[in-house]
Amino acid sequence: MRDVQNQADARGIAIQRVGIKDAHLPFLIKTKDGGFQQVLARILFTVALPMEYKGTHMSRFLEILMPWSKKPLAEPEMEAMLEEALERLDAQSAEVELSFKYFIDKEAPVSRRKSVLDLDCFFRGTKVRGEKMAFTLGVDVPFTSLCPCSKEISEYGAHNQRSVCRTAVRFREGQECIFIEDLAALIEKQGSSPIYPLLKREDEKYVTEAAYENPKFVEDILRDTVLALRSLPGIAWFSIECENYESIHNHNAFAAHEETVV
Repeated sequence: MRDVQNQADARGIAIQRVGIKDAHLPFLIKTKDGGFQQVLARILFTVALPMEYKGTHMSRFLEILMPWSKKPLAEPEMEAMLEEALERLDAQSAEVELSFKYFIDKEAPVSRRKSVLDLDCFFRGTKVRGEKMAFTLGVDVPFTSLCPCSKEISEYGAHNQRSVCRTAVRFREGQECIFIEDLAALIEKQGSSPIYPLLKREDEKYVTEAAYENPKFVEDILRDTVLALRSLPGIAWFSIECENYESIHNHNAFAAHEETVV
């Protein structure tokens, strides 16, 4: 049959990223303990298209993804996936992003009841032909924040809210990326108190009082997170967005920072 996509294009415009978006497949994400966790991933998978080609072969993206969805996945597998895309689609660069819910174990601070907390995460790999893959890990970590100003001016109590820190990190070539579990633990320490899916009354008392003793503005959380990320060995770049879902306003408090670590 006639291959229209493979015909020449005379407009002289190379397309930087073309491919598939919002595909959904199960994947096996490697865990810190050496095992894996099955997740449902939302996928963005693209390549660069030279100006002389009319279109890319969309079916090949799914053909590449299917076998990898059945193997435990981390950085090496992401790079092999992208290398395959470069070869099969005759491209100079390729990018894949997998967004998924990842569950970490949590233990209540007093009752020690066990539960799991869901985190929004992503893996993003970008590869140029002949170069090493650039890998980015993204994790959204929720926690509690308590307002220092409210505590200072109130005779009793202080307003607090649920907050989230959206963090993305990249590490230097040759340095392994941090595990999701470790990055989440590092970030949630920067809030006023961690969040737990399952709390008994004695736990609720504990976390309420812990937050009260550790008040932080959104700016405090962001600056403390910057210092925490700078301390990671081999980190090359990070971005942070902190958002407090305010309990006494009809808007949220927000702070953001991006940094290349020299």
